Amino acid sequence: MPSARRTYTFLGPEGTFTEAALLQVPDAAESLRIPSSNVNAALDRVRDGSADAAMVPIENSVEGGVTATLDSIATGQELRIIREALVPISFVLVARAGVELSQIRRISTHGHAWAQCRLWVDEHIPGAEYIPGSSTAAAAMGLLEDDAHYDAAICAPIVAAEQPALHVLAENIGDNPGAVTRFILVSRPGILPARTGADKTTVVVPLPEDRPGALMEILDQFATRGVNLSRIESRPTGQYLGHYFFSIDADGHVGDARVADALAGLHRISPATRFLGSYGRADAQAPVVPEHTSDEAFQAAHAWVKGILAGDSLGPETLVEASPSA
Repeated sequence: MPSARRTYTFLGPEGTFTEAALLQVPDAAESLRIPSSNVNAALDRVRDGSADAAMVPIENSVEGGVTATLDSIATGQELRIIREALVPISFVLVARAGVELSQIRRISTHGHAWAQCRLWVDEHIPGAEYIPGSSTAAAAMGLLEDDAHYDAAICAPIVAAEQPALHVLAENIGDNPGAVTRFILVSRPGILPARTGADKTTVVVPLPEDRPGALMEILDQFATRGVNLSRIESRPTGQYLGHYFFSIDADGHVGDARVADALAGLHRISPATRFLGSYGRADAQAPVVPEHTSDEAFQAAHAWVKGILAGDSLGPETLVEASPSA
C-alpha cells in the first residue's frame, strides 16, 4: 500500500521564499502544504503533531541569523533539523495597477527583505517609510485589500507573476545580487538522517557561567578535535540581562567520532546543551578532516587506552626508538 501523504508547514503565505525552499524536498510537491503566519506557529504545528515537518528560515548571507527561528527552536519541546535548503534571493517592488514609482511613500515587506533593499530604496525612493510585514508575500497580498495602509511592497518575483492585480515597478532591487537564504526542515525527534560525508550538526549551548574563559572552553571542545564551526551566534535567554546561549553549526555528523567527542565535552561543561540535529549540507561540501581527528584515529586511541586498562603490554609499533647514545 502507498504510504500516507505527509503534511508540511512553512512560513507563509503561498509564494514565499520559504515555500520555494520547501519545494526542494523530494515529496513536498505531492504533499499537503500548510502556510503558517509566523515561525513560532509553524514550529508549534510540528510540536502538536498537526504537521510532520516545518520549513523555516534560519540564516541569510546578508543579515545573518533569523532570530525568531534561533529562539523558538532553542526552547520548548525539542525538535530536530533533518534537512537544509539554500535559496537565491531576488526582489521586486510591486504596487496596485495605476500606481507610479513617484507616488510611493510607504513600503511594506519582511524585515530581512527590507534590510537587503535599503540602499536601492534610499536611492530611488528617498524618505520612503518602512511598514513591517510578517512575510514578503503577505506584504504583497496586503496591497489587494481595500484598507491597505501602504503604497507598495517588496516581494519575490513569483508573487507578482501570480497576481495580475499587482504591477511590477522595479526588478532586481536587492543591494546584494548574490544574496542567499538558508532554510531548515524541522521535525519531531526520531531517527537521524544518515551520514553523507558532507554534514552539519547544530547545537544550542547555554553559557553555564559568566566568567573569563567560559566561551573559550566551549570553543575548545571543537578546536581540539578538529571540528570546524560554520556559524556561531549568541542570543539572550530572556531570563536576565547578561545570560546568553550560543547557537552553533559544526561541520560533521554526530556519527563522526570527532563530533561525538566534542558534543560529549560540551555536555560536561554545559549539561543543558541541546542537540538540534545532524543532516546533510545543502552545498554537499565535505569538510577537511585532519588525520589525527579521523574516526580511525579515535578508534586507535580508544583501543590503546582500553589495552592499558586491560594490562596488555605495549606492542612494538607503539614504542618510540631511543636515539643512540653519544
